[in-house]
Amino acid sequence: MSIRQKLQGQLGFGTAPLGNMFRNIPQAEALATVDAAWEQGIRHFDTAPLYGAGLAELRLGEALAKRKREDYVLSSKVGRVILDEIEDPAARQLGEKGGVFEHGRPNKIVNDYSADATLRSIEDSLKRLKTDHLDIVYVHDVAQDFYGDEWLAQFEIARTGAFRVLDRLRNEGVIKAWGLGVNRVEPLELLLDLNEPQPDAFLLAGRYTLLDHGRALQRLMPAATKRGVDVVVGGPYSSGILAGGTHFEYQKASPEIIAKVERIKAIAQQHGISVKAAALQFALAHPAVASVIPGASRPERIAEDHAALHEQIPTAFWNTMREQNLVAADAPLPGDKE
Repeated sequence: MSIRQKLQGQLGFGTAPLGNMFRNIPQAEALATVDAAWEQGIRHFDTAPLYGAGLAELRLGEALAKRKREDYVLSSKVGRVILDEIEDPAARQLGEKGGVFEHGRPNKIVNDYSADATLRSIEDSLKRLKTDHLDIVYVHDVAQDFYGDEWLAQFEIARTGAFRVLDRLRNEGVIKAWGLGVNRVEPLELLLDLNEPQPDAFLLAGRYTLLDHGRALQRLMPAATKRGVDVVVGGPYSSGILAGGTHFEYQKASPEIIAKVERIKAIAQQHGISVKAAALQFALAHPAVASVIPGASRPERIAEDHAALHEQIPTAFWNTMREQNLVAADAPLPGDKE
């Protein structure tokens, strides 16, 4: 079933930064950022146990506790269980994302996509989020960037565990929708090839952005459209490099990526628009995309995201981007609708 009517708008809020991604964020600043999102009309909040070993969920739960539960959509993820046991956050094995949450809580994180772990993960998330239900649940990071050559084995555990549990909970009405939340297209393509179970949505981070969308366009996006599986785009700013930051794919951006971003910035300046606006509106131009959920850790960033979503971008900008091969020739663009 489509989740579009449930999301209450095309702009959501990704809370990974609230888990102290890259820096130690003061509690007051984190809570103020969630309040700023609410004041800008955002009602779709996405989180996960991985983000700071439960820290993002705790902060989001505290910030939303004063709101009516029926007024917002909440998604979280399964695949990681947070223990009371302590470990060194900087020494965690997070595949290509090592050190991203080294400023988070020191609680031990255990990867587990089994049925029992899925149910425990949901129960623990509900406690941290101070709520009685989740609207959407994604199976988190069952992909190459975390597990390398072992990802297919992890996917099989999830197929017989988490997928079936979430499919049952959706059918029973306990949750409204489920899917995968990953940074790679291959697990999504693989799941679409299965007859059962049937996902409702995918959270795809970093793979449908101005800087990286070619692979997703080949098969995933057409298949998702055909199957009626909505795509929520996470990381539309490519870990920050498209929003004035220095990271791409959770690491320091390479000279090649920096050079590409500079070309995009130059074209944006020529047409008097912001790169943020181009990034958000590019993702939303694809018919498979239901919403974008940029992350933020400062209140003022939320207002920038809201303004970027509504910024007027001339068709000439998109034409130039296409002419200079900065977007794929077959990528749907906002200017194509005019």
